[in-house]
Amino acid sequence: MTGPNVLALILAGGKGNRLFPLTAERSKPAVPFGGRYRIIDFVLSNMINSQIFSIYMLVQYKSQSLIEHIRRNWVLSSLVPSHFITLVPPQMRRGSEWFQGTADAVNQNLNLIRHNNPDLVAIFGADHIYRMDIRQMVDFHMARNASVTVAARPVPLSEGSSFGIISTEADGRITGFLEKPKRPAPMPTDPTRCYASMGNYIFNTDVLFDALADAERHHEHDFGGYVLPKLVPSGKLYAYDFSTNVIAGQRPTEETGYWRDVGTIRAYWEAHRDMLGENPVFDIDNQFWPIRPSRHSRPAAKILGGEITNSVIAEGSIVHPEAVIRNSTIRRGVVIERGAIVEDSVIMDNVTVRGGAKLRRAIVDRNNVLDSHLRIGCEDQTEEFWGAHFDPSGIAVIPKRPSVSRQDEE
Repeated sequence: MTGPNVLALILAGGKGNRLFPLTAERSKPAVPFGGRYRIIDFVLSNMINSQIFSIYMLVQYKSQSLIEHIRRNWVLSSLVPSHFITLVPPQMRRGSEWFQGTADAVNQNLNLIRHNNPDLVAIFGADHIYRMDIRQMVDFHMARNASVTVAARPVPLSEGSSFGIISTEADGRITGFLEKPKRPAPMPTDPTRCYASMGNYIFNTDVLFDALADAERHHEHDFGGYVLPKLVPSGKLYAYDFSTNVIAGQRPTEETGYWRDVGTIRAYWEAHRDMLGENPVFDIDNQFWPIRPSRHSRPAAKILGGEITNSVIAEGSIVHPEAVIRNSTIRRGVVIERGAIVEDSVIMDNVTVRGGAKLRRAIVDRNNVLDSHLRIGCEDQTEEFWGAHFDPSGIAVIPKRPSVSRQDEE
């Protein structure tokens, strides 16, 4: 594909505090998602499907799990020098501090941009579940002779106070940024909705260098809080309407412009439910825009019996007779024993649910063995079990247990 040379920087260092305890031992982008994925796989798949092959991932907190996942599952061809996914921890090039914000993370790695000499730099987050043809955003950027383009998602005005809101003219030219305003400015084409920033940006390389130099002089560290608002007077910042992004293979029953920040336990749980059903809101099965999963050597799932309704069951799992699974996601290597009941739950890799256990509205992290007397989300709920964390939404989360073999390691 012809066009400008694009270098991608993926900001993958988030702590993910609101996803605790799923982030107790891993960063947010490394959290498992769906039957075979991690959160990071969505932005990486979007990049590769968009034919953007030069990718640096800036990591920071509890990054080992993420590093191992990339090493095992995301190796591009070594025969083409411009095809790479490289993990970059904080280099401390400007002092002893870690990344202080999104702009500071990029500023500490300007040497990587200089080395590749791209026309454009795509700076994307790593924490969201969505499909996006980034080349369409690049085409929008080039057609308007923009210096910076910000991906924007239309949201109802009633929800706008929860987001960073972008004010624009009819052609998409940005006129202002407001962080969680009480009265969001409506879209010029729809008075019932407003533009929420997705935290994904495309910069002309020279503009990025100048903007980061200015931010460093003023001891500012964030794109949304300083860099982008400071560039508004130039008149060359544009908002790209994410709802116009067209993905091949998307079904009519799917939500147009599906995008979820799975930064809380409730949002994470609800996003799993979005992939269930005969006509899911977000259908993971799209051969034209695949989300690339983890590689593994597990055999196919084995269903010996039981009652299974509206659920996803990954490879290597075993479901025994008289087990009940409803509205749930079961990842690889899970054993559901005879008489166990799992409803409205997410069960991660290598978990065994003993016969007689009952789980409702639960997230069970890796390597747990749940005893037969366990009750979660039931009238006879067990008082104490495995140090579970109860989210304010009512969802119970059982933390990850240590690996029992190298195969089980993250």
